[in-house]
Amino acid sequence: MLGRIVAQNLENALKRSVIVDNRPGAGSGIGAQLVAHSAPDGRTLLVATSTMLAINPSLYKSLSYQPQRDFAPVGLIAAVPLVVVVHPSVKANTLAELIALSKSKPGELHYASAGNGSPQHLCAEMFRTAVGINIGHVPYKGSALGLTDLLGGQVQMMFTDIAPALPYIRNVKLRALEVTTAERVPSLPEVGTVRESGLPGTAGFEAVAWQSLVAPAGTPKYFITQVNAELVKIINMPEVKERPIKEGMEPRTSTPEQLCAYIRSETERLAVAVKSSGASLD
Repeated sequence: MLGRIVAQNLENALKRSVIVDNRPGAGSGIGAQLVAHSAPDGRTLLVATSTMLAINPSLYKSLSYQPQRDFAPVGLIAAVPLVVVVHPSVKANTLAELIALSKSKPGELHYASAGNGSPQHLCAEMFRTAVGINIGHVPYKGSALGLTDLLGGQVQMMFTDIAPALPYIRNVKLRALEVTTAERVPSLPEVGTVRESGLPGTAGFEAVAWQSLVAPAGTPKYFITQVNAELVKIINMPEVKERPIKEGMEPRTSTPEQLCAYIRSETERLAVAVKSSGASLD
């Protein structure tokens, strides 16, 4: 969705055709590999996620691309906040109550995720480690299947993207406890942040997925600078900002240098979460 919004507006700004080519598979690795091995001639860009750039290097034993070697950062597009939701049968209305319940029943509560090594899985692991609780992990092939079992009570909680959970939160089929961003999010203004809970281990807590724009390494700097300038303008357009906010995202911008530093720091931080989770893929 974000790729199409950016492509349409880049086409108008650059006076060049911009075609969106979806290449799913291998944790987005197929699309990443294609761009990594493309000519650095200013004709190819990649909508790159936190999974591609900061998780996969630690998750996969063998990766067909190296993010910090093979890509030239262009700029951030958006962050994807997560929300902690529980089944209504769980006797916890706050994060403190959930932690207390987990500690009173170690290993009995289970959380769903979108799969091993997914941002949702690693966010839960970061939280589990930060507050010192023992909860079980049940990986699914995507968030939708995890939400289905959460609604059915087969699992008790989930760290999930806001958009797919929002209808169930509104009709009280799921209870939202906290969001994982530094600030409250517009789509759930009544829900506090993990940081706001003030609980031990939660100071400075933030765990979000994110999307960015990168080009093949070696792409001329003048082109990177030009596209970044247009990307910042696009993300700040009111009609563009509105769409991701409605989908539970946070529009974000950066310089190429800021994105480069962010990728490096996120890779280091998420490597710790991957190791803690024990997740590994071939």
